Amino acid sequence: MQAPAALELNGITVTFRAREGGGRYTAVADTTLRIAPGEFVSVVGPTGCGKSTLLNIGAGLLAPSAGEVRVFGEPLAGINARAGYMFQAEALMPWRSALDNVMVGLQYRGVPQAQAREQAQAWLARVGLADFGDRYPHQMSGGMRKRAALAQVLALDPDIILMDEPFSALDIQTRQLMENEVLDLWAAKRKAVLFITHDLDEAIAMSDRVVVLSAGPATHPIGEFSIDLPRPRDVAEVRGQPRFVELHSQIWGVLREEVLKGYAQQLKKAA
Repeated sequence: MQAPAALELNGITVTFRAREGGGRYTAVADTTLRIAPGEFVSVVGPTGCGKSTLLNIGAGLLAPSAGEVRVFGEPLAGINARAGYMFQAEALMPWRSALDNVMVGLQYRGVPQAQAREQAQAWLARVGLADFGDRYPHQMSGGMRKRAALAQVLALDPDIILMDEPFSALDIQTRQLMENEVLDLWAAKRKAVLFITHDLDEAIAMSDRVVVLSAGPATHPIGEFSIDLPRPRDVAEVRGQPRFVELHSQIWGVLREEVLKGYAQQLKKAA
């Protein structure tokens, strides 16, 4: 028998009450998405199309209006305890040091203090912050804060990692360093990853599969591409490979029209 998907969104529809007029707004319509154990899947689409909504559905932070979420074959009810969520905005507590921030999830899970401290220190070392555990968020660079946030998620050893444009605010050099660090850590344990990004280059360089969403409202998958670039990968070097260029052209051919639609909708709202 085929192993169940790590995360399975089946026929998901998400409808909200509109802010004006009292009507309904369908953000996501009849969307099915499956991530296998150990698979790295990126989702790309126009701004405001509902990418983060799907991530919140997978995390159990938002209940779908229709459809079903399964985690390793079991229906999801409430928060997805087998998932770790790395947000676009840093979730570090400003009054806690880097070490204490990484420890907090372990403490909530009831891990003894000494053991939680040891595990948190080990994860800080793995993300290159071994000597910065006593630093507070305001004392760290953007890249360092992202490393601490990544350690905070991975210290819980989740079976599924949800990432919502985690590196979008970083400069290109720091961003590529973080992308490579994520790939190295992912390769070591092969967790299932659902990665949301606006950056098509990033999606192709990191993923096993890229899913393209339509412009909203009622976003849904309109394309799916297997990324057959060899691993391990360096995200900067892989961009120069002919196959990367070919894949980029294929995916952009599907994505471009949706980006233009999304841009037109944004202009209409602003008018």
